This record gives sequence, structure tokens and C-alpha cells, in this order.
Amino acid sequence: MTVSQTSSSATKLFAPIRLGDIQLKHRVVMAPMTRLRADFISAEPSDMMVDYYARRATDGGLIISEAISPSKEGKGWPCQPGLWSQEQVVGWKKITDAVHAKGAKMIAQICLAGRVAMSMATPTVYAPSNLHDPTPGAEKPELKVMDQDDIDQAIRDFTLGAENAIAAGFDGVEVHCANGYLLDQFINSTSNQRTDAYGGSLANRFRFPIAIITSIASSIGAQRVGVRISPFATYQGMREPGNPLDTFVPFVEAVLDAAPDLGYFHGLMPRANGADDQESKELVEKDSLDPIRDVLVKRGVPFIIAGGFVGENAKEHTEKYDDLIAFGRYFTSNPDLPARIRNNYPLQKYDRATFYTQTAPGYNE
Repeated sequence: MTVSQTSSSATKLFAPIRLGDIQLKHRVVMAPMTRLRADFISAEPSDMMVDYYARRATDGGLIISEAISPSKEGKGWPCQPGLWSQEQVVGWKKITDAVHAKGAKMIAQICLAGRVAMSMATPTVYAPSNLHDPTPGAEKPELKVMDQDDIDQAIRDFTLGAENAIAAGFDGVEVHCANGYLLDQFINSTSNQRTDAYGGSLANRFRFPIAIITSIASSIGAQRVGVRISPFATYQGMREPGNPLDTFVPFVEAVLDAAPDLGYFHGLMPRANGADDQESKELVEKDSLDPIRDVLVKRGVPFIIAGGFVGENAKEHTEKYDDLIAFGRYFTSNPDLPARIRNNYPLQKYDRATFYTQTAPGYNE
């Protein structure tokens, strides 16, 4: 099955833009997609992953890696890659070298899974509160509610992961505060019911993520750091009661107050819901990232957006907004996606059944 395109290739989607310290030649970004092809035991990147990323690298383009755990204890799934050991750094260096050889840039997304981690992937499942993911069928492991020592260790882990990312040749780091993972769990009151300095008020719920962001920024430079958020996603039991923008606009403002030279923010459109195929026009009409974009424009911070884009609507969007567009699923089935969009070639439909199989078919074949 293919998806046809009809719009002109003359578009701001292929205009250059600067993202913090990174100069890009176009605005087609490969979104982070955690496809679980690392070594089961060591969490080192596999040779399969070198080929996968290299095939999707384009001159002047940007790739954001899958979610990388900065600690063995923070892994979410078997075969998720890590960045806590020198062996993992060496493995990732093979990937960044291959990507850079194509003229592309690459950012490492750093993530701790928190309460949604699979118990078979980690001996201890950490959470802000003793509240499980309410999604029907979700695993409900015993949770360790994080104390101050755990929080301090997580800040160190994130910072070490970022430092290791730079040592591995990445051009920057994205802090994953989206999709119901640990930092999103602290931001959202649905998953954070603490009564200490990390719960209750907005400032308290922001405290832990901002401590991580500022620690990383101090270590590798704020312009090398991006932050991903998903204000409207219900994935893994998320979404703030009422209007999520009442939480996430202040969060963006607080992050930029703490790290004014931040490289970028990365937001998921209302139609995007984690790993689900949710592309409802109703959601888009009801919710909007525009108030967040307004803050970023005033602060001079670039905005990457993701969720439900194909070639034509991405071109239309960049004529209206000065954003970068991150594509996920269509990059899995179209390694040459930027060229296909530029030239209005049909897009090959993705095969969801192969996303997490840990084998080559549907990944490199």
C-alpha cells in the first residue's frame, strides 16, 4: 500500500534552520522510535542498528535516537539500548559515525521508564507515587516510590548518560518528558500524588525534571539540549484533568527560565498518542500546541512537532509555522523519506507488526 502526495516540493520544509548548536539543511526530522534491537544482556547497540540509522541519514538532516536508558536500573524493556557503560558508548559511536558520514546530525534521547517499566527488564520499578499505569492489561509490578536518594541518583544518571552521549559522538541530547515515562509521571498530577517538595504544586511537580535538564545543560551546554513533551497524550495513563496547557505552558516557561539557551522543545500533536495509531481530527480541533509555540517564539527557541504527518500536510504546516516536523512510522517503511517528500513520490505504508520484533524483517529488510 502507498500514500500519494500532490503538493509542490517548493516549501519551507526544505529550508535550512538552526537548532541550538546544530545547523540543519532541512526540517524533516526522524522521530525517536524505540524498536528494541539492542543486545538483550549488555544493552549495547547491535550491528543491525548501525545499518538502520545510516540508511535513514540525509545530508543536513536530523535523527533523534530511540529512548536510551542512562542506567541499568532505569531500563523499560528488554533489548532497550543503554548509555551507562563504555562498551555502549563504543557501540553508539559506530552509529553516529555512520550517520555523520552521510552529512546528518544525531541527537540521543535519554529516558527513564518509571512505573511503566517491565519487571523483566529491571530489578526495581521506580515511580513518583504508588500508582500503576491504569491501562487495561498493563503490567502492575511492585513499585518503589522514589525517595530523595533515588531522585539524586536519577539526576546523576541522566547527566552521565548525556555526557556519554557526547563521548559517543551525538550532537546533542533530548530529555524525554513525554508519553507517560518517569519525568512525565512527575509532571502529571494523575501519576504524581506526592506531598513533599516533588508533588502538589506545579513548581513542585516540575522540580525533578528541571533539575535534570539544568544538570545536563551545565555539563554539555544548554544549546545541545532539547526537551520532549506530550501535553495531550493519554498513553500509559496520562493526561492532566481539565486543560493540560494549564500545566504544560507553565512547564515550558519554567524550563526556559532555568535554561534560557535551551536548544529546542519537541512536542507531540494532539492527534499523536504515544505508540498508538490515533489521528483524530476531533482531537486536533479540540486541543492545540499553539500556546506552547507562542512561548517558544517569544523566547527564540525552535519547536519540533510530531504526530500524524505525511508529506503534504507537513509542507502545509511549515508554510504557516516555522517548525521542524518529526516523522516516525513513515520513516520505518521509507528510509529515503526526505527525498520522497521533496519529489512527491508515493510513501510506502508502514507495517506495525514488525515494529518491536527484535529481528531484521521490517527493520532493515
